[in-house]
Parts: sequence; C-alpha cells; structure tokens
Amino acid sequence: MNSLGRAFAATRHFRPVLALVILLFAYFSITQPVFATGQNLQNMLTGVSVLWVVAMGMTFVVLTGGVDLSVGAVASLIGIMLAKLLGLGLPAGIAIVVVVIAGALIGGVLNGLLVGRLNLSFFVVTLASMTALTGIVNIWAQTKSFFVTDPLITKIGVEDIAGLPTSIWIMIAVFLLALYVQQATYFGRDVYAVGGSVVAAKLSGIRSWLTITSVYAISGAAAALGGIIATGRLGSATPQVENNLPLQAAAGVLLGGTSLLGGSGGVGGTALGVLFIGILQNGLSISGVNSFWQQVVTGVILVVAILGDRIVIARGSSRGDTAGPSASPSPEPAAAATGAES
Repeated sequence: MNSLGRAFAATRHFRPVLALVILLFAYFSITQPVFATGQNLQNMLTGVSVLWVVAMGMTFVVLTGGVDLSVGAVASLIGIMLAKLLGLGLPAGIAIVVVVIAGALIGGVLNGLLVGRLNLSFFVVTLASMTALTGIVNIWAQTKSFFVTDPLITKIGVEDIAGLPTSIWIMIAVFLLALYVQQATYFGRDVYAVGGSVVAAKLSGIRSWLTITSVYAISGAAAALGGIIATGRLGSATPQVENNLPLQAAAGVLLGGTSLLGGSGGVGGTALGVLFIGILQNGLSISGVNSFWQQVVTGVILVVAILGDRIVIARGSSRGDTAGPSASPSPEPAAAATGAES
C-alpha cells in the first residue's frame, strides 16, 4: 500500500494535463464525429510522432534545468546526411545507426560539453548551435531537397507493422526506453539529482558535467531519430529547418509537469503533454480552424505551461516541499532531491 501511495503521489506532476487530455478528447469526440475514428486517431499519432520522439529526449535536458533549441536544426541536418549516405550506396540499416550516433555526438559535443563542462548558458549555446547548423544544412544541401525512396525508410515513415504504423511502434519503444532510463538506472537518478541541485549532486560524487553532456547527447539522438521519421514520412530530405519543433517539444515537456528549473517531472507527463498538443491540433484541423491560429494556440499553451510551472514552484516553496518522491532504483543520498514520475 505504501508503494501504491508513492506511485500515486508521483503522478501529481501530470494530473492537470491528464484531465485536460480527457476533457479535450471528449469535447472533439462529441462535436466532431470523425475525430474518434480509428483512422483519424492513427493519423493524429503519426502526425505527432516526430514531436513525441524529440520531446522524450528534450525531457532529460529540461530535467537538468536546460532546454535544447537546436533539435529542429539537428533533425534537418540528419535528414540531409541520411539522404547523402543512402545516395553513396550505404545500406539503410547502417545509415540509420550512423546518423543517430552523429546526432548524439552533435548534441553531446556541440551543446553538452559547452553547457556542462564550460558552464555556458544553455540558451546561448543551443541558440548558437541552431543558427550554425541551419547554415550548415543549407550550405551542404545547396537549398535543395533530396528524394529518399529506400524501402526501409519508407516503411519507417508511412507503412504498417501488425496493423499499426511503424512510427507508432517507434513512439512506444522510445517511451518505454526513456521510462526505463528515467526510473531504473543510476543515470536517471543522476539526472534528477543534477536538476535538483548541481552543488548537492557534486557533493554526492556525481560528475554533473558528464550527466549534462549525456542528456544533450540523448536529445541529439532523439532529434536524429525524429529526422529519420520525418524523412520517411515526406519521402525526401529537406534543408528547411522546423523552427517550431524545439518550442513545441518544450511545450509538451512543460505541459507534462516537468519543471523548467529541473529536478521534477518525467517522460510520463511529456507523453500526455504531446498527446494534448496532438489532440488540440488535430481537432482544430478537423474543425476547419486555420493553421496559423493553431500556431497562436500552441504559443499561448506554452506561456500557460510556464505560468503553471511557476505557480507550482511558488506553492511548493511556501509549503517547504522538496522536488518530490524519488523513482530511483536505490536509496542513495543523491536520489533524495529527485522528483521522478512514471
């Protein structure tokens, strides 16, 4: 019973967005009969598959108190890199592994080391890398798109496995892997500890710079995987950088209850946050709302999410609360500052 109580307490971060998801789903199901059909729900999930994968990686960055603004540029760069490698005759499976590793290296070296080792501002570093990578993408691609017709990439983007789109299976796999890393590994414990207090984490023997470098590497790898899915869905690699992707990913993470200051939240809430965005955008599209208004709504949601985060922090401070219960696999001192959830 005690463990059930702890598990329920750990859901407090994403209870508001869970309620919003249920209410929004019910509203569109009633007002738009086509919304709740199996085909539309599949379309909605595949439509947010790239955002889902990127947001899962972004969650680890936000848990340490940062944000990765370069994920859109990384996704575009990886798409061009994938097309180039396939054009050279490299088998698709090997090319996928290479570009995911490349994404992790870009995130870890270009962002992670500068933020974690040199203690530079995550905003300045990731904004600079976003700008530089956007330029590299356009120089390398010469502003041209490249068609990608490899069967494996097409299967990832638009085909089904056992009756479900492959991209949905990837979403499930990424979520389960992220949840395992978050809750059942020492690395997950370290992420929460660093986000809760870098000083306390160092005193506990955690190499905080390595943890921060690693979360940006995870974000880069997730952005690379998102770029692969996007390439498969479009059937081409385009140098056009999706500038809204990092903001939407951050919105999904914050809506899911992960604190912008770090140390509290998790991928369970992020999944609900992304679903909320997906349901909202899909429902508005079915309702005939202009796509520009959808962008306005998404921006408002991001502001509301940040305000909600501040209110929760203020209430927690007034009560003298800590970040929350730990979901780490052991009761070591560094885990005391964590706020993991499922």
